[in-house]
Amino acid sequence: MTKAFISGCAGLSLSQEERSFFEREDPWGLILFARNIQTPAQVKALTADFRNAVGRENAPVLVDQEGGRVQRLKPPHWPKYPAGQLYGDLFERNEARALRAARLGGHLIASDLEAVGITIDCLPCLDVRFPDTVDAIGDRALSGDPQVIIKLAREMIAGVLEGGVLPVIKHIPGHGRARVDSHLELPRVTATLEELRMADFLPFKAFSGATLGMTAHIVYEAIDSERPCTQSRAVIEDIIREEIGFDGCLMSDDLSMNALQGDFSERAAATIEAGCDIILHCNGDMGEMEKVAMAVPNLQGDAARRCEAALAQLQPSDPAFDLDAARDEFASLTGLAVA
Repeated sequence: MTKAFISGCAGLSLSQEERSFFEREDPWGLILFARNIQTPAQVKALTADFRNAVGRENAPVLVDQEGGRVQRLKPPHWPKYPAGQLYGDLFERNEARALRAARLGGHLIASDLEAVGITIDCLPCLDVRFPDTVDAIGDRALSGDPQVIIKLAREMIAGVLEGGVLPVIKHIPGHGRARVDSHLELPRVTATLEELRMADFLPFKAFSGATLGMTAHIVYEAIDSERPCTQSRAVIEDIIREEIGFDGCLMSDDLSMNALQGDFSERAAATIEAGCDIILHCNGDMGEMEKVAMAVPNLQGDAARRCEAALAQLQPSDPAFDLDAARDEFASLTGLAVA
């Protein structure tokens, strides 16, 4: 039976050990990083091999393909895309051009991913940028204005879906106030609940009907002063589920980030206990993968319902979409060629 986690793998193809692990443990999905990506044919073979191992043709394969610094599929085989801030900067000059560019950018990225068997892209970042936002978010944020983020993200999400890929809204309930990198240490946010409601929560409330979302490894002291969101029932149940109203599949951010503590069975168990539906473990370390698999439950109940609802949203891209024309238009709107 499928287990409630997404796993990484170590290299460009599955080792026999990894294949056996996937056959035995049946993770819901696989996430790819730059170490797993070389050519389109190689990525397509890797995604197919994973699905063969778990025995599910629709098993999700995920990637972080935002553009800018966070882009796993890179030139020369894939175009270079801009960071999210470009769309926000363009919005300040010409709203209509920015919205069209965001939709095209989402569609073009999705077209690249769909062609190699990747079905979920971990974008857009709905985090509000502040003057002291840590560089780990930085220009990944679309804007410092929640209403601009909402408008741009709506178009980007529509484009990704049109391109045959599912988007993931992140990092719920907002990573913009973090002043340290959660890959390296645990951020603590001291803003009041009212301050969070007036800015950080707004983009996520606007997309509360999204089917996939990712948590932030951040302590929000006004809500739970001890536990990061990913492992806080107060944040997940009271804020994400109730106040924001998100009923989609909630996946953790990467469990191997240093913001979290404890061994990996403890990290996974605490995350599930807090209310996450799916554990995300990315680094491909087999020892850690085994501990995660041991600690997570089978996918069932509300978690299974939410995962099924997300995958049901996946539709093939329009075969009539003119990729070359779209790339030319995107270049004219942004000044960036993506051929």
